Amino acid sequence: MHSISLPTYDVLVKHGALASVADIARSTTRAHRYAVITDTNVVRPHAERVVNELGSVGTRTFTVPPGESSKTRETWARVTDEMLEAGFGRDAAIIAVGGGVIGDLAGFVAATFMRGIKYVQVPTSLIAMIDASIGGKTGVDTPRGKNLVGAFHQPTAVLADPAVLSTLPPEHFRAGLGEAIKHGVIADAMYLERTVTDVPMLLDRSTRRPDATEALVARSIEIKAEIVRRDEREHGLRQVLNFGHTIGHAIEAASGYTLLHGECVAVGMVYEATMAVKMGVATPGTARDVKRAVERVGLPTALPPGATVDKLLALMRADKKVRSGALRFALPREIGAMASGDGTWSVPVEESVVRGVLAS
Repeated sequence: MHSISLPTYDVLVKHGALASVADIARSTTRAHRYAVITDTNVVRPHAERVVNELGSVGTRTFTVPPGESSKTRETWARVTDEMLEAGFGRDAAIIAVGGGVIGDLAGFVAATFMRGIKYVQVPTSLIAMIDASIGGKTGVDTPRGKNLVGAFHQPTAVLADPAVLSTLPPEHFRAGLGEAIKHGVIADAMYLERTVTDVPMLLDRSTRRPDATEALVARSIEIKAEIVRRDEREHGLRQVLNFGHTIGHAIEAASGYTLLHGECVAVGMVYEATMAVKMGVATPGTARDVKRAVERVGLPTALPPGATVDKLLALMRADKKVRSGALRFALPREIGAMASGDGTWSVPVEESVVRGVLAS
């Protein structure tokens, strides 16, 4: 078991943690009623188990279709209206049971419902456990791009139960490892090496060891939690967590959100590391090492069909990380350390450089 503390809440990483959801929800939210927000892929068995643990009296489940297509203002409005119609008030709390989409959506509902109510994150995918459920970023997508409407709203607790990953499709587990690679590149070279070494064992359900999965999840959370402690609202250091995401989010949007987030981030890391080396920001060999790690996990390293350079640049110009019209990137200095530029942790990059790297 690992318990990781952030300024206003704790993250519990433990096989069997789902059995503690009622006690933790009650002690951290002191809510009168619970709204369990989930998707149709997760409602059985995980969300149903959470409802059983909480008790069906006063608890209601709100279900949305799976996938990024549900992370919209329209879905946010529907869930909010359904909660109002069901009589939920300021003494209610939300339990988000699902992957990153559900965590972002349910968190945004919690941030805005009655001007803000408490919520607990119960991530059921690897990417949600090690990244999306930590740090209080909530939001929805728009036609202009990913996560452009949202709010910072911290949960009261996060319960990461690696046992639920036994039901996660292999391609989603693989995609989650993309974020683990990111954490290794930005902060811990040894963690990256251990993760890549353990890939064959982790990807095979028959050989996946509970202790190794728990250690993978816990170390990624520790890395992100330490950064969030120092910069909750992304004014400085937290920008390093965007490595791979400026290009990755553009690829995701260009695909119509048909590609998995971790797949897009993997491609983004390869191109952004290449950019860092080309600009002299990163030490020689950094891009090679990032690409090797991505290949070892079995994630893509090249732009997908249809993701043209012009389309990606247009999407990047709408990214919320743009400042004064300039594209900015979180770039590695070497494996395990990030570069800082002009007093921040993001580096301005000329569009011609971005175009040249994407076209190569």
